[in-house]
Amino acid sequence: MVDRREWPIILVLAALALAVPLLGDTYYTKFATRVAIYGMAALSVDILLGYAGLVSFGHAAFYGVGAYATGMLINAGVASGFVVLPAAVIAAAVAALVIGALSLRTTGLYFIMITLAFAQMLYYVAQSLRAYGGTDGFALDGRVTLGGVLKPTDATSFYYLCLAFLALVLFLCARFLKAEFGVVLRGARDNAVRIEAIGFPAYRYRLVAFAISGAIAGLAGALMANLNQYVAPPGMLNWEVSGELLVMVIFGAAGTLLGPIVGAAVFLFFADILSGLTEHWMIIFGPILLLRVLFVKDGLYALLQKAMAR
Repeated sequence: MVDRREWPIILVLAALALAVPLLGDTYYTKFATRVAIYGMAALSVDILLGYAGLVSFGHAAFYGVGAYATGMLINAGVASGFVVLPAAVIAAAVAALVIGALSLRTTGLYFIMITLAFAQMLYYVAQSLRAYGGTDGFALDGRVTLGGVLKPTDATSFYYLCLAFLALVLFLCARFLKAEFGVVLRGARDNAVRIEAIGFPAYRYRLVAFAISGAIAGLAGALMANLNQYVAPPGMLNWEVSGELLVMVIFGAAGTLLGPIVGAAVFLFFADILSGLTEHWMIIFGPILLLRVLFVKDGLYALLQKAMAR
């Protein structure tokens, strides 16, 4: 959760984020847009991993549902962002509610595998949709519109839109994780039996957290579909997407709101630099992740906190 000690970091990160378009290069604006979107998706994973103690390997499912719902609506002629984005969020939340209702009846390795299995099921469903390109996916006819408030076709306007959504998600997450809901969720993470014994249904709290997490991932998928103006199973629903989101959380710091965003920025930075050197860039990135686990045990966000405190 966000506390007073984190405000200096928040202000610095906010200032940097707002100043990106001032660099005058569309490349940096688009890169920062990807950081905002992936940061949101990584945050959705961290709600389960860091606060509920649940390792989900299937968040690509909700990310992909949000993206596909967006693409289908836009290509059907529904371009209003006031319709498309809520619809994508609701679709992902419903998918998370159904999958979570079944997955949360398991624990540990079984929970990881069943979330992965559901994600792969949706991946193959998307591949079977020939009307929407099957494995190749499909291009969007355009981006969502917001009634003249912003121009999503403009890179800078769309970046600020994504930044605004990220700020809103952070604010809402901070509120509900600081409330009784968050306290019970963390209590169930530490000792579910004791939480049940004092009268709190741990399963229901976890299910709500799972649905909220899926909704946030769906919003991220909807925004990414608008950014790329293209949706395809490999880039949206593949298990590798879930793995990348977990790596972002691990890089930044689990159990913090800003850690996943920092982790997303670092991951995308290395991916951008290393992929320019070789298509097998993960061979180089793997040892970097190993060094983080061995020598920066609390995550890069904790390292940033210590640096700011000096």
